Amino acid sequence: MSWVFLVLAGLFEIVWAYAMKQSLGFTRLQPALIMIVAMMGSFALLALAMRSLPLGTAYMIWTGIGAIGAFAVGIVILGEPVTLARLAAAVLVLSGMITMTLS
Repeated sequence: MSWVFLVLAGLFEIVWAYAMKQSLGFTRLQPALIMIVAMMGSFALLALAMRSLPLGTAYMIWTGIGAIGAFAVGIVILGEPVTLARLAAAVLVLSGMITMTLS
């Protein structure tokens, strides 16, 4: 169940990162509120996952899901550029996550 909590925490991290972007520096109330709620959910689920997962593994997977997810949202929804360097960086983050999970 800890892995389910961890994946959900990572998904909430993607939501709060996107909502933060949409809040335009906290000048728009609804995205700012969504960000706060998603942040609270993300931290709560991460805390539940850390009951049985090692700190380093849980934290790396959580931030990795958020980073890769925010990267994908930026490209797919926000129209951010896809460059070879950005893709290589994302692959390195993903490979680190996989290596950490398997170790």
